[in-house]
Amino acid sequence: MTTPRKVSFVPEYNKPDKPGIWMNFDNTASIYLVVAASDSFDQAAQAVFAAVREAQSRFPGWPRIFYLDILGHSDGQGGFEEEFVEFQQEFWFSAIAPFLTAFELPLVGGLLSPSPQRNDLPDSLAIRSTP
Repeated sequence: MTTPRKVSFVPEYNKPDKPGIWMNFDNTASIYLVVAASDSFDQAAQAVFAAVREAQSRFPGWPRIFYLDILGHSDGQGGFEEEFVEFQQEFWFSAIAPFLTAFELPLVGGLLSPSPQRNDLPDSLAIRSTP
């Protein structure tokens, strides 16, 4: 007799057609946000955080999948400005990823979190610049 293997939840990946927060057929919540060329790091960070909080409020505890597009913020060589590289690496993985089941970023592609999604979001996001 074989022992049943524990299978992790793998959400269906269907990027919404337009920005917003969407309920999916598999009881997941998709979040799609577009960062505009005129948005600063802080504005983008606050918008992302607000979207995750709203998804948790509307669909408490549901697995969240975040799709992010970034317009502009190019370094002129086909990559992103340093600030938005940091946004997609340091900030995203330390402040946002723990509250998601999966996400898709322009810089890293689509990833499924290796840890269970946390639902204990703080009330606000404070960004401090380092000297």
